Amino acid sequence: QVQVVESGGGLVQAGGSLRLSCTASGLTFDDYAMAWFRQAPGKKRERIAGLYTGDGSAFYAGSLKGRITTSQDNAKNTLYLQMDSLKAEDTAMYFCAATPVLVWGGVCPEDPSTYDFWGQGAQVTVSS
Repeated sequence: QVQVVESGGGLVQAGGSLRLSCTASGLTFDDYAMAWFRQAPGKKRERIAGLYTGDGSAFYAGSLKGRITTSQDNAKNTLYLQMDSLKAEDTAMYFCAATPVLVWGGVCPEDPSTYDFWGQGAQVTVSS
């Protein structure tokens, strides 16, 4: 049985930092590409970062580039999202998700429906 669990969310002042973790069990990062999404109230869920399994390269949403870094520890089956210089508009629920390599070739599609497994989310609130 697959489980994906995020942790590390919380309340932070604008300009501060947070690191989210996402631990997966029942799947391996060889078989699934991992991505981060976020969803603010009243808005669509948006992909913000992901790792390409082919060469481990990362991509970031334009609005967040330079302020976030994602990485993974295969030995721990854990994905990380380091967020710096946080802004009030970064307030959202943050999710990690897994998409099968065999279907999408190791890339992380933008469409949330292409992901098989999701965590429950971690709330990030940035106060201004």
